[in-house]
Amino acid sequence: MSGPSPQQQLDQMITGYWVSQAIYAAAKFGIADLLKDGPKSVGELAAATSTNADALHRLLRALASVGIFAEGEPRSYALTPLAEPLRSDVPGSKRALSLMSGEEQFQAWAEIEYSIRTGKVAFDKMFGKPIFDYLGEHPDKARVFDAAMVGIHGRESSAVLEVCDLSAIEVIADIGGGNGSQLIEILIKYPQMKGILFDLPHVVDRAASRLHAAGVRDRCELVPGSFFDAVPEGADAYILRHIIHDWDEEKCLTILGHCHRVMAADSKLLVIESVIPTGNDPFPGKFLDLVMLLIPGGKERAADEYRALFDKAGFELTKILPTSAEVSVLECRRK
Repeated sequence: MSGPSPQQQLDQMITGYWVSQAIYAAAKFGIADLLKDGPKSVGELAAATSTNADALHRLLRALASVGIFAEGEPRSYALTPLAEPLRSDVPGSKRALSLMSGEEQFQAWAEIEYSIRTGKVAFDKMFGKPIFDYLGEHPDKARVFDAAMVGIHGRESSAVLEVCDLSAIEVIADIGGGNGSQLIEILIKYPQMKGILFDLPHVVDRAASRLHAAGVRDRCELVPGSFFDAVPEGADAYILRHIIHDWDEEKCLTILGHCHRVMAADSKLLVIESVIPTGNDPFPGKFLDLVMLLIPGGKERAADEYRALFDKAGFELTKILPTSAEVSVLECRRK
C-alpha cells in the first residue's frame, strides 16, 4: 500500500496549525488537569471551564482523532499518553509551551511575510516592543515563558553535564540564567561549587524561590543586571545557554565583550546552542532559527559562524561538544 501523496503530505503541513491551536485551546482551559483522576463527561468539563459543551466536544473529538485525549463513553473523554504532558503538574509538562506558542508567538508567526521581506522582528511589529521588554511588563506572561523554557530545554541540562566536566570549577556564573533551572542541576551535581545567577531584576526575583526549593540557594549569589551593561566578575566559568541565539551580531559582540573583560586567562566560556549542520536533513534548530528571526531578532548559527563571531570577540573556539539533546557545548577561551 502506497503512502500519502506529496499533495496529501503538504496538506498536513499547511494545516498543521489547526492541531497546534486546538492543543493550545485544550491547554488554556486546563482540560488535562481536569482529567487527571479519570474520564469526565463533556458536560462536567464544560461546567468546570465555563465553555460551551457542544463546542468543547468538537474540540476534544478533533484532538482525540490525533491521539490527544480519547472518547470512551459517548461525549466522555480521558487522558492518553499524548495528553498527559498537557497536565501542569507533571515533569516535562508542555502546557506552558502550548500557551506561549498559541498566544503571542502565534500572532508573531502571522507576520512572517513582514520579517522575510524586511529582516525585521515580527514580534516588535505586532506588540510594539521587544519580547523581553514585553515580558518584563507582564509578569503572568513571564511565568508562562519561564515554564515553557523548562518544558523545551529541561533535558538539555543533564545532557550538557554528560559531556562537560566541571569538577575543577569553584565558581560558575550563569549569564542570563533565567529561572535557575540549569544552575540548579549543576550545583546539585557539584556540591563543592558556588554559583552566580545573573539576569534582569524581575527574572532573578522569580528564580529565588526555585533555588531555595532545590536546596542550593545558600551557594548561589543572585545578581540583577543586564548583560548589555556588564557581567559579574569572579567566576572560573561563564555559561551562556540560549543567549547568543537571541541577538544580532552587534549585540552578541557586546555580551561576549563584557564576558571577555571579566574573565581570567584560564577561565572558560561555555556557550550552549543549537549548531546548524550542513545539508538537508531535519534538525530542530533550522525551524528554531525562524523563531529567532520572528520573535527576539536573533539567529541560530553554523559552526563556522560561531567561530567567526567568537574570533571577533577575542575568543578562540577550542571544542564543540555535541550532546544527546539538540544542543552542543561550544567551549571557548580568551585569546
